[in-house]
Amino acid sequence: MTDPLASRPGRAVPSSRIARLSRMGGLATGLAGDVALGAGRALARGERPRLDRLVLTPGSVGRIAERLSEMRGAAMKLGQLLSMETGDMLPPELATILGRLQAEAHTMPPKQLKSVLEASYGKDFRRRFKGFDTQPLAAASIGQVHRATAADGTALALKLQYPGVRAAIDSDLDNAAALIRWSGLLPPGLDLGPLMAEARRQLHDEADYDREGRCMARFGDLLRGDRRFAVPAWRPDLSAPGALAMSFELSQPIDALAGAPPGVRDAAVTALIELCLRELFEFRLMQTDPNFANYRWRPETGQIVLLDFGATREIADEVAEGHLRLLRAGLSRDRDAVLAALEELGFVRPGLPERHRSVLLDLAAMGFGALDGPLDFATDDLAQRMRRRGMEIGSERDLWHIPPAETLFLQRKIGGLYLLAARLGARVDFPALLAPYA
Repeated sequence: MTDPLASRPGRAVPSSRIARLSRMGGLATGLAGDVALGAGRALARGERPRLDRLVLTPGSVGRIAERLSEMRGAAMKLGQLLSMETGDMLPPELATILGRLQAEAHTMPPKQLKSVLEASYGKDFRRRFKGFDTQPLAAASIGQVHRATAADGTALALKLQYPGVRAAIDSDLDNAAALIRWSGLLPPGLDLGPLMAEARRQLHDEADYDREGRCMARFGDLLRGDRRFAVPAWRPDLSAPGALAMSFELSQPIDALAGAPPGVRDAAVTALIELCLRELFEFRLMQTDPNFANYRWRPETGQIVLLDFGATREIADEVAEGHLRLLRAGLSRDRDAVLAALEELGFVRPGLPERHRSVLLDLAAMGFGALDGPLDFATDDLAQRMRRRGMEIGSERDLWHIPPAETLFLQRKIGGLYLLAARLGARVDFPALLAPYA
C-alpha cells in the first residue's frame, strides 16, 4: 500500500509568532482580494454581493485548507473541532475544507527535523539512538511520529512536536477564530465561544508531552491485566518537552480488521465499546480523541494497540453520574427522566416548546431502543432514521446548541466508536455490555 505521507512534500512549520501571524494575515489578505474581485463582478452583473458566496469560491476553499494544514497547530485543531462538532450546520464548502484537515498535514523538511532533534537532545542527539527513520510514520496537528532505535536496542516510536506550535496556541486560535467570523463561514447564530475554549484547553493538554506520557502510563497500569489491549511503554529517560518517546508496538491500521472473520471483528469492537464504558463509569479517565489512527490491530495476538493519549481528560463525578442516570432512564423508557438528564448534562436547553421536546425525546428513544438487543452495525440504519427525524427541527436556528465542553468530548468519542463499528460491520451484544451499569 502506498504511504500517503511519502507523497506529501516536506514544508517547514512557521515557528515564530510573527511568522505565524504573517501566514494568517496573508490568508486574510488573499481572501479579501477574492471578495473584492467577486463583489465587483457581482455588481457588474447587477447582483447584490453575498459574503458567504464570495468567500467560498473553489480557489478560496483550497487556499484556506492548504494554509491551515501548512500551519498545523491550533489553527488546524480548531478546524478539526469545528468539523466534528458543527456537522450538518455548515455549508458544504466549509465542510469540505474542514474534512480535509482531518487527514492532511505537511511533514517537516529534513533541516527543520534536525533542528527539532537538536533542541530536544542536544547537538549530539545521534548518540542517543542507534537508528532513526527520517520518514515519519504519521503527521498531525501538533507533531509527527518517527520510528527509532534507542542506544539500548529498544524499538521506539518518537513523537516530535512542531517548533513554535505550543507557544503560539492562544494567538493562533484567536487569529483563526477572527478569520472564520470575518469570513461569514459560520451560521450567525452559532456561538463559537465553547468551541474556542475547548480547542484552547485541548491544545495546551496535547502539547504537554510530559502530561501525555503520564496519561499513557496510567492507562498502561489500568489495562495491565486485560490481554485484549496493548499500551506503549513511556520512556521518560528519552523524552523531552518537544519529544515523547515510547515503545514501538508493531501493528496494523484498525481498518485491517475489515477483512477478519465476523467473530474477530465483533470481539474487537465490543472490547472498544466496553473500554469506553469503563473509562466513563469506572476509570473516570478517558482518551477522548476518536481518530481511527489511535487504534491499531495486532492480528497475531488479537490485541488492539491504543495510541495517542494527549487528549486524555479526567471525568468529573457529576458528569459520570449524570450519564449513568441518562443511560438508566433511556433503557427503562422513562421520557421525563431522559429529558431531565439531558438538561442536567447540558445537551438540551431547558424550557423548549413541546414539539421540540417530543422530537428530541423520540431521537433519544431511537438510540436507546437500538440497545435492547444485539446490534448489527453492518445492516442497522439507526443513524439514517435519527437524521430523518431530527430534520424536522434541524433547520430551526434557535435550537442550535453546543453542549458544555465536559459533555462535548464524550459525544465525540461515542460518535467515533459508532462510525468505527459501522465501518468494520461488527455485531455487538449491548444488553450484555450494559448489564453492569443498567
